[in-house]
Amino acid sequence: ALKAWQQQIPLTVLPVGINYSSFRKFGKNVWINFGTPITEAAIDTTQSEGLQHGQFNAQLKQQLEQLVIEIPRHKPQLQSQLSVAIAPWLKVLLAVPALFGFLLHAPLYLPIKHFTWKRTHSNDHFDSVLFALLLLTYPLYLLLAGLLLWTFVPWQYAWELFLLLPFSAWAYVQVKSQVE
Repeated sequence: ALKAWQQQIPLTVLPVGINYSSFRKFGKNVWINFGTPITEAAIDTTQSEGLQHGQFNAQLKQQLEQLVIEIPRHKPQLQSQLSVAIAPWLKVLLAVPALFGFLLHAPLYLPIKHFTWKRTHSNDHFDSVLFALLLLTYPLYLLLAGLLLWTFVPWQYAWELFLLLPFSAWAYVQVKSQVE
C-alpha cells in the first residue's frame, strides 16, 4: 500500500475479518466483517518509511482485532458465539430429511474426507482441499444418482427424488452440531 501511494496509485485498503464456526467440520457458519477503509490520508507520509509502516500496521491491527473473534484455547465455551440458533421445531421437522441426507451423501463425503485428511492433516489446507474435491465430485455424484434413479424409478418420481438429494444434504447441515 505504501509503495502504491508513493507512486501516486490511488489505493484503498479494506480490512476484512473472516470468522467461521469450525476449522475441520463441514457446513460452517461464516461471518465476514468489514472495517473502515484505510487511505493514504490516514498515514503521515512525511515520516520515515519505517514509521509509516508501523503506523499502517498499527491501524490495520487495531481494526482486525475488532473484526476477528479470537477464542483462547482455555475458553472453548466461547465457541457458542460462532453458532446460529436453529429453532427446535425446525430441527424436528428436518430430522428425517437430515438422516437421509447423511446416509445418501456419506458414500461420497466420508471417503473424500478420509483421503483429504490423510494428505493434509499436518497443515492448514484440509478445509480448502476438501471443499475443492467436493466441488468437483458432487456434480458427478448427482449425475450418477440421477442415472440410477432414472433407471430404477419411473421418471415422474425420479425428478422429485433427484431434487431431494441437495435438500437432504442441506437439512443435515442445519441439524448437525455447528462448532467443534
